[in-house]
Amino acid sequence: MEQVEVKMNLAGREFTLKNYPIASYASGYAVASLGDTVVMGNASMSPEGKEGADFFPMSVDYEENMYAAGKIKGSRFVKREGRPSENAILISRLIDRPMRPLFPKGTTNEVQIICSALSADLEVDPATTAINAASAALLVSGAPFSGPIGAVRMGYVDGQLVVNPTYTQCEDGKLNLVVAGTMDAITMVEAAAKEVPEEVILQAFELAHKHIKEICQLQLDYAQKFGQTKKMEASVVTPSEGILDVVKNFVSDDMLAEVKGKTKMEVKEKIHSIEDKLFEKYAINKKAKAEENVGKFEKRELAGVLNGILEKRMRKNILEKEQRLDGRGLNEIRQITIIPDVLPRTHGSAIFQRGETIALTITTLGGPSDAQIIDTMEKDIAKRYFHHYHFPPFAVGEIKPQRGPGRREIGHGDLAERALIPVLPSKEEFPYTMWLVSEIPRCNGSSSMASVCGSTLSLMCAGVPIKRPVAGIAMGLVSDPENPKNYKILTDIQGMEDFAGDMDFKVTGSSEGITALQMDIKIKGLSLDLMKKALQQAKEARDSILEKMIAAIPEPRKQLSKYAPLIMSLKIDPEMIRLVIGKGGETIQAMTADFGVEIDIADDGVVTITAPDQESGNKAIERINKITYTPKVGDVIEGKVVAIKEFGAFVELAPGRDGLVHISELANTRVNKVEDVVALGDVLKVKVMKQDDQGRLSLSHKATLLSVPDGSNIASNRDEKGNGEIVKGTKNVRKV
Repeated sequence: MEQVEVKMNLAGREFTLKNYPIASYASGYAVASLGDTVVMGNASMSPEGKEGADFFPMSVDYEENMYAAGKIKGSRFVKREGRPSENAILISRLIDRPMRPLFPKGTTNEVQIICSALSADLEVDPATTAINAASAALLVSGAPFSGPIGAVRMGYVDGQLVVNPTYTQCEDGKLNLVVAGTMDAITMVEAAAKEVPEEVILQAFELAHKHIKEICQLQLDYAQKFGQTKKMEASVVTPSEGILDVVKNFVSDDMLAEVKGKTKMEVKEKIHSIEDKLFEKYAINKKAKAEENVGKFEKRELAGVLNGILEKRMRKNILEKEQRLDGRGLNEIRQITIIPDVLPRTHGSAIFQRGETIALTITTLGGPSDAQIIDTMEKDIAKRYFHHYHFPPFAVGEIKPQRGPGRREIGHGDLAERALIPVLPSKEEFPYTMWLVSEIPRCNGSSSMASVCGSTLSLMCAGVPIKRPVAGIAMGLVSDPENPKNYKILTDIQGMEDFAGDMDFKVTGSSEGITALQMDIKIKGLSLDLMKKALQQAKEARDSILEKMIAAIPEPRKQLSKYAPLIMSLKIDPEMIRLVIGKGGETIQAMTADFGVEIDIADDGVVTITAPDQESGNKAIERINKITYTPKVGDVIEGKVVAIKEFGAFVELAPGRDGLVHISELANTRVNKVEDVVALGDVLKVKVMKQDDQGRLSLSHKATLLSVPDGSNIASNRDEKGNGEIVKGTKNVRKV
């Protein structure tokens, strides 16, 4: 195939799309490069629809290849890539979400997108490059894709917006925002922000879209040079002949009016009641004899048509009457219930309930060694704060097998995690590792935002000194397909409004600004004006929720839970680190075993001890002080006799540090033989008398002896049996 290559300048870096030197048998492919980051996108679509599919069967996989960054992954025994990392799953979601709405509604053809990282520039995140590669591959694949989609990352550093920021700029700046869109509108956003005002976010959207249009044009140029691929027809599920009229005639306005309730179960029950009557009259009864079977349609098809009619009715009520399914106003938030400190033995816990959606969030505190190490293609990351989102099937009244967290759970957990990071205390202020788990026992929409609110409350219950509370709200949209200007923005969407609506726009933030964003849509795109209104409406709702949260817990608890570990720290000479660790780690491992503590040592000599209680921590500190002790002239100290010579005894004052007690310094009386006074292993109180130029210490036991009433001196610390005795010291003895 002829080489095709197009390029442009994207914020100071060359952005390239090409089909050479890597060729593929996929329906469409493109190799995208930004700086030294290279991602190959491949897209394929099945010629026939998937039988029985009631959703669009598109799969997206991002392959995070360690070789792209010159890294060898894994343990000593397993080197092959296995299951995708959470980072790879999150990038897969970023690729999927803006692409999916641009296929014909009801498509049943299987579409597969695979993006492989071939080279990783350690300063440029590959996610946006992967989105652009996938879009270009779809464009030339022949799939009925209404693209292209362009994507850029935005930063905000020193009061200035930055296009395609580096990792450093994202970390040091206040914004890490991914925006995807078409030539005409924005289709997806994903952001982490450090309390950024809404007006800055909107400016970022506007600037991002300017570059998105340029990227889209480059993809169109690539497709033109690649050659026109014959467009495939989408296999779309069409209703059986006559079924639409049958259901419409059967379902009266009175029946539809009944499908209105304040709870999810009430709505379900009313729908099921209508379904049962519909099935009885028109559904095929597979158990009945042929001559007795009066039904003409499958139950699943009848239910699908009925749900479609109900969805249209719901959308019509919102657009024409501003009437929502549960009777709320467009801006109205569901009733909120907050219950702090619900679990007795956890370090922190809280329930946040909004309507029927409940999030129970638990905080667990640990030491620095409990931090999560993330092995990514670009670099290894140590996370001291991480959030896990757990959504069991019973939360929505379903029964299905549980096989670990799915992509949705990972995505929601990551969103809640990003939402709280800007308000967490620094490691210096609060050295704990923080693990949060949000259990969702019941859900009727917006569970991810409930987990954000629950996380804030749980951290405050745990005594974590967060800067400010953070709340989250999910905004929805219902629009008229024939008149885009006719739309309604919904605050705090519930399940049906999410399923049948056009937008799920999640916004989290504090009183100071936005901390995280995530937006998915089911239509072709959104205007900046609409997004501005949605953000303003979200801010009003967020402020209202924050008021309720602060009323429940005005500030973080002053004391940590009595069940939380205790963290203590001390500073040692960095030259002493090797002594504390010991040969092969034996010294530090012994302390861990003896005292039940965890010990972490930084390169600057800061030792952090995570202990179950004060006593254990103090014992570990005492041991470390002894190991790192540097004797000084005049110190009185207890040490162990480690060697006996004719001329005296050597006493260990600290690991690897001993001194000589000359035979003349063992007692106030003449000593003929060292063994008459001490034996190996005895603990002897000594005073440091001097230190020579070579660092050798001269010690004296005689200088520490006490006088007895008759004026004689204690000449020995050995009893008649020859057993050693720890001599009680004076007040200035330093225990190490």
